[in-house]
Amino acid sequence: MSQSIKQLLARPEPGGEVELEGWLRTARHSKNVTFLEVSDGTCFAGLQVVASPEVPDYEAVVRSLQTGAAVRVAGALVEAQGKGQRYEVQATRIELVGGVDEDYPLQKKRHSLEFLRSIGHLRTRTNTLGAVLRVRNAASMAIHEFFQEREFVHLHSPIITLSDAEGAGEMFRVSTLDSESPPRSEEGRVDFSRDFFGGESFLTVSGQLEAEIAALSHSRADTFGPTFRSENSNTSRHLAEFWMIEPEVAFCDLEGIAELAESFLKSVFKTTLEAVPDDFEFFEKRISPGLLERLGAIIDAPFARIPYGEAIEILERADEKFEFPVSWGVDLQSEHEHYLAEKVAKAPVIVTDYPAQIKAFYMYLNDDERTVRALDVLVPGVGENSGGSQREDRHDVLLRRMQEQGLSTESYWWYLELRRFGSVPHSGFGLGFERLVQFMTGMANIRDVIPFPRVPGNASF
Repeated sequence: MSQSIKQLLARPEPGGEVELEGWLRTARHSKNVTFLEVSDGTCFAGLQVVASPEVPDYEAVVRSLQTGAAVRVAGALVEAQGKGQRYEVQATRIELVGGVDEDYPLQKKRHSLEFLRSIGHLRTRTNTLGAVLRVRNAASMAIHEFFQEREFVHLHSPIITLSDAEGAGEMFRVSTLDSESPPRSEEGRVDFSRDFFGGESFLTVSGQLEAEIAALSHSRADTFGPTFRSENSNTSRHLAEFWMIEPEVAFCDLEGIAELAESFLKSVFKTTLEAVPDDFEFFEKRISPGLLERLGAIIDAPFARIPYGEAIEILERADEKFEFPVSWGVDLQSEHEHYLAEKVAKAPVIVTDYPAQIKAFYMYLNDDERTVRALDVLVPGVGENSGGSQREDRHDVLLRRMQEQGLSTESYWWYLELRRFGSVPHSGFGLGFERLVQFMTGMANIRDVIPFPRVPGNASF
């Protein structure tokens, strides 16, 4: 059985016969020798294979190999003759497993990320997207490890829902009704009661509400699943389909969830850096110089805390010309978030206690009736990284807030009922996984940190 290139390069010393399988990054043929760089995706580095004319089928097979071909190689693992790698393989046998046509689009040159998005079925073979995929994998494992160590129960929250967790209305409808002639009520409206789920249903924007159910029986719960927003945005920070990390903790107030959010980022960054150091060295050198220093600052620096009101006062006094005016009651824009994290705190900063009018219905209303126990984590270079709150656990207050925002209490009957049966203070936060990976890698466009981006006008691959 073949060994992975990661395993071979990690050997303490060379020697012995080995077998490996992978795809050719490069194939260089000279008069009496062929040099192949084989990659199998298990690590950033490839492994050089040296083949001489003594290899069987050298002229017919080996010298015809091209970039992109899939091969199986057997040979001796020896000290590398060139610079940049410890070992290479002196081939005794090379088998062509899958050839490539002449129009194979990935050649030994730099391709634009825009071009690579057009060949999503091949782009993970490149250095950049291959490294992104390994960072995503390592970060996913680090996230699960963080919550498991703290006795969270992992919840698979539903993808199809009848309720809007955010109350923003930017949802994709799920329906089996005839699109050309759907059944209608006496008033002429589409009769969703005759739809598959017996009501108007959507793809979820959040697993939070279901996570609250689990937290109110198991104390700590986390979800990590796909979520969907139909916001028609083509910016470098928006996707229509993305993955959300959403922990919920019972018997926990705003300060407790702020501490968890800070510990979470520090732990996940540290664990991921240790898991795939070669990939991070690539991002540091080729994508975002200074990245490792920025990540190190997240891991080592304490997060600042600023109430929203104080943040507004700081911004109003700032010797800075903002595009969006600042006053109490407005939501912070990206430029404001960058200023607070990069110019004021010069570190991650947690802004708390936002105006109730700009936050969701489920956030705990403070005694002043003007603000809620909400928080946003702002990170230098990114702005908002995650957001959360203490949840409103008082039935009467929650009901009033929903009515004020024009939400259907019938759709949220079970959410309200949780406040009648053993309700406790509880809190949680949500973090978009792609934005986390975008910050960790320094990639400029969020479409390049998810394998198959879903954006307005495009759901290819």
